[in-house]
Amino acid sequence: YSPPCIVVVAQHRLNYFTMESCPPPSLALNGTQTEEGDVRIRDEYRLIREVKFSGAIGPLGEKRLCKIKCIGGQWVGPLCVNEDEPENGRFQPLFRSCKLEYINPHLVVTFRNVSIQTAGWVFPHGAKLQIRCRELGLYKPVGMATPRCQNGGWSHKLPSCVPTTLLTNFTEDAPPTILIKIPSGSASIEPTGLLAVFPGSTLHLECLFSRRLGSPDWTWTSPLGQYLTGWAIASEERDWKYRLSIYYAKPQDSGTFTCSTPRGVTNSISLHVAAVHCGPISVSSMHLTVRVEGTRLGHTAIFQCPIGFKVNGNANLTCQASGKWSSSVPSCDPVRCPSLVTPGALDEPHVKVMEHNCSYGGRAVFSCAWGYQLVGPPGVECELDGNWSGPVPKCLPIQCSPPVIPVNGHLIQSESAGMDGGRYAVGSLVQFACRGAHVLEGEPSIICTETGYWSHPPPFCKLRISQK
Repeated sequence: YSPPCIVVVAQHRLNYFTMESCPPPSLALNGTQTEEGDVRIRDEYRLIREVKFSGAIGPLGEKRLCKIKCIGGQWVGPLCVNEDEPENGRFQPLFRSCKLEYINPHLVVTFRNVSIQTAGWVFPHGAKLQIRCRELGLYKPVGMATPRCQNGGWSHKLPSCVPTTLLTNFTEDAPPTILIKIPSGSASIEPTGLLAVFPGSTLHLECLFSRRLGSPDWTWTSPLGQYLTGWAIASEERDWKYRLSIYYAKPQDSGTFTCSTPRGVTNSISLHVAAVHCGPISVSSMHLTVRVEGTRLGHTAIFQCPIGFKVNGNANLTCQASGKWSSSVPSCDPVRCPSLVTPGALDEPHVKVMEHNCSYGGRAVFSCAWGYQLVGPPGVECELDGNWSGPVPKCLPIQCSPPVIPVNGHLIQSESAGMDGGRYAVGSLVQFACRGAHVLEGEPSIICTETGYWSHPPPFCKLRISQK
């Protein structure tokens, strides 16, 4: 739990001469730690037996009323009101939390209507996850769909997903694939893998199995149900689709429908038929638009943002059997590319950002420090996916090749020495001299310029002609 921002103190004024008092607990007010050595605070706590506060419990920061109690001179707790029974006001100890160490990529994990995408989340004692295979009917779930955190450990292992015949090239030992087709009506796949169907809908459950290996069999738990079963009629389907059809679904059709192969390998779909409606959707974001199919079970709401904005949250919501939408209404956030001007954003120490706009369609324009040249595009553009259109260019040092030393001449080392195997940096100056009876013709010194070339061609050494 997180430390309290506001502390409510319940004072039980008992005779503190007969009961051992507790020191002031470590408190934070709006994130600022209070001084435990304050005499006034220490005196105030001499008469206090209990401190109540609002705790933020679990990964979603759910607010729960908690307290600590002074027993034998020590603070005991925290004790918090049970989140499943807040009305009874009973305080219970906070047991150890559970960590979700790994999520199989074939699993969809949900906690309190929030999809858990990555491992590492920590859940409080009593938290119940809802888990299903990502593709209902395409994988057979094995294990408990609702593991609960119990004092630091999960009540059950997370379920696994076994690939079915459509994924195994119709091997005989694989569970049969069950495809779900709803030609009329609506349905929702619930977080636990339950198929919730609105009354009056028509659905086909298609068991995929190679007909040459025999005929599978459909069974169901609904005591009053009578359903049509048989191989599909269409020529392209009749050798591998064994169908069960439910017309005008009714609540009494709720139950588990199981397809069994001749070898006894099974796969099942659990069905729940209920006339459920979700509440209307309220859109507060000025940029967000929504297309709502309806508000009954299985209906969807699809959200969109204009160009330059992205959907923050789930863009597709489904009305579920709980009477709630599958997620909260998203918002529209402006598309922004990563900043290139924050410290450490650029790996190139000599690159300078001359223009910077990290909004969608904005540009970043680069240049190099003196003595360096740009390698790569001089600018990049912020694209719709929130990434720059290309990598940041590099700035490489501008260098001149070693100058040609004239015949009968040599270099005089000047203040700038060669670098990187004899190549010269911008600004390097070299001087020439001739030997013996030779004289210099041309520039006696040249400079390496920002073009990567010397300022003048190298001079010549000519034999001095003596005049008599």
